Amino acid sequence: MIEIAVSSQSSVPSLIFALVSLLCISVIVLLILRYYLPLRTTPAFLLVPVFFALWLPASMVLLVPIDLASSAMVDDVDARGIWLDPRALKVSWRITYWLTFSLTWFILPILAEFSDSGYREPKAKVLDSLRANAQYYAIVFGSGALGLIYVLVSYGHFSESLKSTVMALAYCWGLVLAIYLMGHGLVSIPRRLFRNANISGRLRRIQTQAPRVYEQMDDAEMDLEDLEMQVAELSRRKGGTASFFQDWIEELVDLTNLPESQPTRERIVRGSGNQNPLPNVITEKYMADLTRRLIRAKHARSRYTSEWNGLLEDAVKAQAILDSAASKKLDFGKASPAAGFWDRYTLLTPYTRFLLHYHLVPHLQLGLAGLLSLASICIVWSELVKGLFPQLSVIRYSVVHHQITGKGQVGLAGQAIAALWMIYMCAAALISITEVKVWRGRALVRRNTAHESAFWYASQVARLSVPLTYNFMTFLGAIYRDTIFYDFLGQLINLTPLGKWFDYLFPAFILLPVCATLFGLYSKIRRGVFGFGMDVLDDDDEDADARGTSFGTGSWREGRDLIERELNGTSAAIRSRRGGEPGGRAAPILSIPRAGRDGTTAASSRGGPTTPFGTSPTAGVSGGGGGPSRSSHRPQANTSARRVGRSAVALDEPEDENFFEALGHRMKNTIDTIDTPKWLQDIGQGIKKPKWMGGEEEGVVVVVQGE
Repeated sequence: MIEIAVSSQSSVPSLIFALVSLLCISVIVLLILRYYLPLRTTPAFLLVPVFFALWLPASMVLLVPIDLASSAMVDDVDARGIWLDPRALKVSWRITYWLTFSLTWFILPILAEFSDSGYREPKAKVLDSLRANAQYYAIVFGSGALGLIYVLVSYGHFSESLKSTVMALAYCWGLVLAIYLMGHGLVSIPRRLFRNANISGRLRRIQTQAPRVYEQMDDAEMDLEDLEMQVAELSRRKGGTASFFQDWIEELVDLTNLPESQPTRERIVRGSGNQNPLPNVITEKYMADLTRRLIRAKHARSRYTSEWNGLLEDAVKAQAILDSAASKKLDFGKASPAAGFWDRYTLLTPYTRFLLHYHLVPHLQLGLAGLLSLASICIVWSELVKGLFPQLSVIRYSVVHHQITGKGQVGLAGQAIAALWMIYMCAAALISITEVKVWRGRALVRRNTAHESAFWYASQVARLSVPLTYNFMTFLGAIYRDTIFYDFLGQLINLTPLGKWFDYLFPAFILLPVCATLFGLYSKIRRGVFGFGMDVLDDDDEDADARGTSFGTGSWREGRDLIERELNGTSAAIRSRRGGEPGGRAAPILSIPRAGRDGTTAASSRGGPTTPFGTSPTAGVSGGGGGPSRSSHRPQANTSARRVGRSAVALDEPEDENFFEALGHRMKNTIDTIDTPKWLQDIGQGIKKPKWMGGEEEGVVVVVQGE
């Protein structure tokens, strides 16, 4: 009884440390939410689930080291570091796991489709969300039924079969996704640091990316204007079925940027000219679909505008750092109102700022890149050897420091190192999510992230947390079998031989994404095999960027000219003027003028959010002449996406093209532009028609001439 009292009393400091750590994690999660979402205007049904979807995985980084120290050495309390009672740990793991499981598979997917639904009434939104998730849940429950049958056959009991099947299948699917994303991130993070250490190379890559980002912003603005024109046309319908949705239509008009009174000519030239015609009968489903597309288009415009502004800021800073080499003084100018605290307030002088950004930061990036490269190698090596040769795992020896009587022990230093390993593994997987381009246009935008995107990214964080946590514990050898987490989850994963071998052997496939990212296979595949703009991952090919031949982008010279025009206010003025002034300066066209939406080479200009860098005296000046002329010579980038105008696309083009539809459209466009070869034209030359076809009339021989 005395030992129990002493042990209980000795765990109080650890309990206080754990509570303070959870409080710090809560503050960090709130700061992350504040960075991507406006907290005051965001509804509670979004903030609360997303907060817990981030807070629970972050708490696992704290629970794993505590679990290792609490279970590794039961007879030496003083050397455990931060430890807790086994009962408290078991309750903590159960609450953390099942809340994360519920958020991942049920709560967040339903709320994501609920927020993305275009219906007005909550009941209609819920029904639409359930319909959208019906196929997803059918696949989930079908896989669960097959797994349950296998477990019943292998295990022979039903008492634990259902729970073990659910937990094992969720773990296996999360592990597949986690291994792929983590493999990409383990290469992407050090390589990005290596490349950013070269300031001139960083500027060159920014210039190479500029045409693509500018065109994406251009497309987003035009798509939004197309939808705004549909709403404007719909608002002019006063009779028929549209009269039943007048309140709804007025709400859509409030969402648009159209003025209340527009000249007729001005309405005609806005947008791409390829707006879908309004149906004769306006239904609730049509209104919901129009609302959803309008909200998505507004967020897409905000996303690409924010990305373009960020690219301009990076270009200005990189150029300023390079220019400061001669004067030894660096001044970034006055910070924008949206800049962070460290950008607005600084104690550095121009000379110390030059030393920091020109000398110190690049060397720190190189050092950190080398350190993270070694960490990536250790993680990949540990994944390969943990099944057959666990004693060769490097991570095991970095965490388990004390080998007493053949049994490892984790101290305070081992706990800190374990937390760092887990943070890096999670960061490698999560940073890859932001680089994947097959997620229906979802993106994280500062202070303006779409609600559906916030739910989706939070669900991915929750989905990857448990597999990455358990996968890390398997690096530590036999010591992890004594933990509470293994007793709670590991035994159910190893319940059948298939689950045990999958857990040990599948992580070896991490070599596939590692090699694909390391050798640039993504860019080679999409350029050589697919041949069209389907970017699976943002695989930055440094050689391609330097040559300006990266697929879907213009050359770095075009990007440099485009950035210079934007910084001088030329592009912003063109976008705001809607037309050229007599005698005004027209922006130069890059290598290939963009094909217009109506098949012409001059695209119609339009209004939109100008960047904060358009500060020239001509920016925002209306065109002279008093007429509503909107002819434009706006600068366009030489991207492959611009070689075929949007007028070639059918009016009823689906909103989200899948892989086969995009491939079919690409092949059709290629075949339509092929000229008839000369040898095919010569076929039929000199062939006489037979008499029954009128080949000989009055002694005249008719000769068929080839086209």
